[in-house]
Amino acid sequence: MGNSAGILEIAVDHVRLDAMAAPGFREQVAALLSGKPDRVLLDLDKVQFIDSTGIGVFVSLLKMMGPGGRVAVTGANDGVRRLFHMTRLDTLFRLCDDEGQARAVLA
Repeated sequence: MGNSAGILEIAVDHVRLDAMAAPGFREQVAALLSGKPDRVLLDLDKVQFIDSTGIGVFVSLLKMMGPGGRVAVTGANDGVRRLFHMTRLDTLFRLCDDEGQARAVLA
């Protein structure tokens, strides 16, 4: 997790972002977003499963960023991408094929 070129980078280090992992991850995100960044690159490369609690963390992330906040997601596997589409989170988060595309979207 870091800040590069004005873009806050958050790598999710959980295989499952579920009721067990989501509360701790939410706390990490809240601490990272205390500076109110307007652009976040969210790396989901390690995530294999997300439940409704994990979805709640992503929605909270946007709320913590405030109006105008933009998030690009990389590393989402097919199952995670389907979940973003089914829940319509793909209208709020830009799903990108790689980091270069994500950075271009956030530029």
